Amino acid sequence: MTGKDRIAVLTGGGDCPGTNAVIRAVAKKAILEYGMEIVGIEDGFEGLINEKYRRLEYNDVSGIITLGGTILGTSNTANPYRYAVKSGTGDKIKFKDVSVTVISNLKKLGVECLVCIGGDGTLNIASKLAKSGIPVVGIPKTIDNDLHGTDITFGFDTAVSIATEGIDRIHTTAQSHHRVMIIEVMGRDAGWIALYAGIAGGGDIILIPEIPYSMDIIAEKVLQRSKRGKRFTIVVVAEGAKPRDGSSVVQRIVKESTEPLRLGGVGFVLGTQIEQATGLETRTVVMGHLLRGGTPTPFDRVLATRLGASTIDMIAHKKYGCMVGVRGDTLAEVPLEDITKGKRTVSPNNPLIGSARSVGTCFGD
Repeated sequence: MTGKDRIAVLTGGGDCPGTNAVIRAVAKKAILEYGMEIVGIEDGFEGLINEKYRRLEYNDVSGIITLGGTILGTSNTANPYRYAVKSGTGDKIKFKDVSVTVISNLKKLGVECLVCIGGDGTLNIASKLAKSGIPVVGIPKTIDNDLHGTDITFGFDTAVSIATEGIDRIHTTAQSHHRVMIIEVMGRDAGWIALYAGIAGGGDIILIPEIPYSMDIIAEKVLQRSKRGKRFTIVVVAEGAKPRDGSSVVQRIVKESTEPLRLGGVGFVLGTQIEQATGLETRTVVMGHLLRGGTPTPFDRVLATRLGASTIDMIAHKKYGCMVGVRGDTLAEVPLEDITKGKRTVSPNNPLIGSARSVGTCFGD
């Protein structure tokens, strides 16, 4: 590598604790060890489409390891292969493939490699760019922990910690008022957050997308606890959980997004149904975007630093078209194509589920 080498970095998809720690590691190692120039792309792929970027100096990334969010901004709608543009004077939206513009802008920037920090949507786009000849390296980022090719993603530990603290606080009010308390957490297709936080917080019922639930079984569990003198019940539910022969609860539709359906509200639906089935007072708390914000945990800061530093080594050795993933205690180079195989979901046979069932936790099945 020479002092004239330049790399670009962007953060796409939902915001996530630890993203700034990754940006810091990428930029600092690139500058200190390889004398590279760093170009920060603003607002994810939106910045590459509309040429919004700036040079990142050492001081720009100093002191940001504890900051939540991303100093570069992000977007979960700017897909260059399906870019939403308004058509005519109304609100009608058309989708255009503007990937040629993105590729052209990258070439004008003269970058050695594009670093894409994101989840499955961002890394699917990165995989397509790699097939078009763009040197790309990916870094896994999602609180949902649902990416193929890595055992864990940064942001997940922070989200679980926040969710668990919320459950702990709900416990005290549930006991005081003798209520059924429902805590809804994020998890569209994968129930990792609900599973981990539900177990850590002592949830009596945990509902995840991978195990469709029966309201009769949930009501029976609540009533059993009541008969045994347990005058409260904690229910932890992922936003994508759904009943048998039913579907997830949709909160709203965002037409220009790569995933138009925004889930949310299953906790309120469950609350009404539990009250009707048991006669017990029920309340719902939605954690929502609280799980995405704030200071990352020490674990996520360390993981983000490892991933960012390893990414620069991959670029130095021209190992493009890959994501740096976690395999056990080590980091591995994972082809971006592997990410496109679908979500990494919770298996119903996961040992954690077995452990939870053994201490009396109900999964609604």
